[in-house]
Amino acid sequence: MKNILFAASECVPFIKTGGLADVVGSLPKDFDREKYDVRVVIPNYTCMKQEWKEKLEYVTHFYMDIAGQNQYVGVLKTVLNDITFYFIDNEHYFSGFAPYDGDPKWEIEKFAFFSKAVLSILPVIGFRPDLIHCHDWQTGLIPVYLDNFRYLGEYYRGIKTVMTIHNLKFQGVWDTKTVRGITGLPEYYFVPDKMEAYKDANLLKGGIVYADKVTTVSGSYAEEIKTPFYGEGLDGLMSARSGDLCGIVNGLDYTDWNPETDYRIAKQFNIGNFRKNKPANKTSLQEELGLECDPKVMMIGMVSRLTDQKGFDLVDYVMDELCQDAVQIVVLGTGDVKYENMFRHFAWKYSGKVSANIYYSDDLSHRIYASCDAFLMPSLFEPCGLSQLMSLRYGTIPIVRETGGLKDTVEAYNEYEKTGTGFSFCNYNAHEMLSTIRYAERIYYDRKRDWNKIVERAMSQDFSWKNSARQYEDLYRSLIGE
Repeated sequence: MKNILFAASECVPFIKTGGLADVVGSLPKDFDREKYDVRVVIPNYTCMKQEWKEKLEYVTHFYMDIAGQNQYVGVLKTVLNDITFYFIDNEHYFSGFAPYDGDPKWEIEKFAFFSKAVLSILPVIGFRPDLIHCHDWQTGLIPVYLDNFRYLGEYYRGIKTVMTIHNLKFQGVWDTKTVRGITGLPEYYFVPDKMEAYKDANLLKGGIVYADKVTTVSGSYAEEIKTPFYGEGLDGLMSARSGDLCGIVNGLDYTDWNPETDYRIAKQFNIGNFRKNKPANKTSLQEELGLECDPKVMMIGMVSRLTDQKGFDLVDYVMDELCQDAVQIVVLGTGDVKYENMFRHFAWKYSGKVSANIYYSDDLSHRIYASCDAFLMPSLFEPCGLSQLMSLRYGTIPIVRETGGLKDTVEAYNEYEKTGTGFSFCNYNAHEMLSTIRYAERIYYDRKRDWNKIVERAMSQDFSWKNSARQYEDLYRSLIGE
């Protein structure tokens, strides 16, 4: 039996701000339980829901030096779905109203504390991992501290690390002198071939340099981040580590995202009866959102953070043109004020055709995936993306830009060979996107049989976590054996 510890800043169902939480909460359940004991450690945020806080039991506590102070480290735990979750407790660092509160220096100190505490709790919780799987910059210091801790004795020697990059844009960067003071690490870690990048200390870079293997969340993104456009200043390092870098596509929790059993949607359906049952979801959503009730009109959905990264500058550019077509558009999400207001404007200008829901609702997102005919995702870059996997699962055809995980998970429709699970365009160009949407409209309206075959192929794809877990097991085996 091999011991694996996942370390991350968020995890469903306890605390979530994005896709990282889905990965950390869902993936451990799908490992081979006879070969791997996978446990998870996250901070004990006071903003967690009370129902979860009540389930935590006290394990132990001690004190640890960080940022020139002797700080309390409490350890709590709970067991859910046979997985043990540890929570590192310290009100000084984790009592904010949200997991991340935006002050970069404070964030770096908070997660430096967390990273050091993850390693410090191991001898006292009676769980020595063979491998620690670190996620994003918030845990970037774990491989660095592990390198430093090895001098403390045998206990820490031989523990392997994997660093997973969910989004290279966020790196945990601050001035070297401050970060040295916070971490207490020796000066020789803060040089250009280790943690220093462009005269500053970079926590994610430290994790990438010191981890035994580096992964990211799709094969295409693993290739893209070796180039200056996608590399966010670390493309040279990613190329240098390319022998230890691989991409494994995220999965989807198929128990939660299942049109056959989803209690949130108007009418459940499957690959055999979607022709009959899926339209009932559309008419129900049209009534709910005040759109014109017409089961035959093509409905396009968007559930997303409204930011430039997600391609909303392209949508902004052609939205007026798109609204001339025989389509309805449903948007759910929050983000940049300019895009929130843009969608509010078009919902006012084309009431009955455009619905702008500028908030987030998990229940409504399920109904949008179940009701729409197509799902638009024109991202500038997309490490993996989960929305297109949800769309495929619900027979809602993705229209995507060929980048990162979108390229790896959506096969472009080929009308001659009758293959494909969606529609895609290559260049980051608004009218290329619009012509792809209009091509999809033509297939929807003029070749309904072909469209339904695309839906069948989409719904028969397997992007469950089991698939991803097998690939991670292979990676772990390469480091720690059977």
